[in-house]
Amino acid sequence: MIDRELYIKIWRELSAEKNMVFMAGPRQTGKTTLGRLIAEGFANRLYWSWDIPRDRAKLIKNPDFFEALARRDASTPCIVLDEIHKYRDWKNYLKGVYDRFRDRYQFLISGSGRLDLYQKGGDSLAGRYLLFHLWPFTQAELGNRRLSFDEFWKNPLQLSEGDRQKDRDIWENLSRFSGFPEPYLLGKDRSYLRWSRAYAQQLIREDIRDLTDVKLISDLETLYELLPSKIGSPLSITSLARDLKVAYNSISQWLSIFERFFMIIRLSPWTGKIARAIQRERKVYLWDSPRIEGPAQRFENMVALELWRAVQGWNDLGYSRFSLHFIKNKEQQEVDFLIAEGRKPRLLVEVKQADTQPTPALKKFQETLKVPAVQLVQELEGYRLVSNKDQRILIAPAFQWLAQVP
Repeated sequence: MIDRELYIKIWRELSAEKNMVFMAGPRQTGKTTLGRLIAEGFANRLYWSWDIPRDRAKLIKNPDFFEALARRDASTPCIVLDEIHKYRDWKNYLKGVYDRFRDRYQFLISGSGRLDLYQKGGDSLAGRYLLFHLWPFTQAELGNRRLSFDEFWKNPLQLSEGDRQKDRDIWENLSRFSGFPEPYLLGKDRSYLRWSRAYAQQLIREDIRDLTDVKLISDLETLYELLPSKIGSPLSITSLARDLKVAYNSISQWLSIFERFFMIIRLSPWTGKIARAIQRERKVYLWDSPRIEGPAQRFENMVALELWRAVQGWNDLGYSRFSLHFIKNKEQQEVDFLIAEGRKPRLLVEVKQADTQPTPALKKFQETLKVPAVQLVQELEGYRLVSNKDQRILIAPAFQWLAQVP
């Protein structure tokens, strides 16, 4: 078992402010395990799951069932309610629980990404909870040598040596087995292949089918199978619609569904101060990186997940409003990633399989935006700092720089 201290720290900070915390994220990232682990830190605790028939019966018979908890001392109990979103009236139930018991209990609500679907609803739960996301393993989490948020942003071009072989091995395993705990911890190629096939089928044929009005499930599966070949370039919905012989709006809707269920992430282009920037097309990345056969595309996808995890974690903790983008203009000049804070660009990140010279596009857009820039390389011994007029560009091994991202 790998200690998920990164997320336990997020829970501790959020739970100190609000007595009800939601934990959402992709399926099979270990939310149930983490919920139990958090509860272990309380003298008085109760784990409850909708998936356990006996537990379901307790709630139906007595909505305040947790009051029967046998306490060990006078400290505040932790009540973990797992998969409660499967209860038809779950939002109203949690509203009542919070309003009546918020001063007497600490509540952790864990479950699938469906909890996220209601975050923007502005309905009965508004203002009653804080939300954080549990993501698959990343280089930064497994390497366990992250900088603090303030230290990182003081100088994002810094690089510590660390244990290079350990960092390289982690990166290789993430590339082969994904960051999902089950296949990563098993560490076997055939186990990963079985897991990956079943994972996609379960999400599409069970979760998505049950919660959406999509009828063309086979077309949805085909679309997901096509996406690995589209990594690295802005995605043309028109082209996909033509290939699948379905309407443009259908493809657009299905991609939104994949995003809502944490099968993909989508990045929008950054246009501020960028002349002739493309504005509509988005780039898509998969949470299941090993599905991508091309080494360069898989490498870019893995970096996207690392940066996405960081950005979302900073947002969950309330540091600011961060977002992840890419830059591309109509002359086909492109930088893979840009981290922004609100409307302000903060950091450029380019990804190259082997190129140790900064790309002309990276240098150009850095001159325009006046922000630090990093070029991450798959295989590189050591690192370099290259001048770009009054700016500098760090060229470094991806596994080494990403291991220290907070």
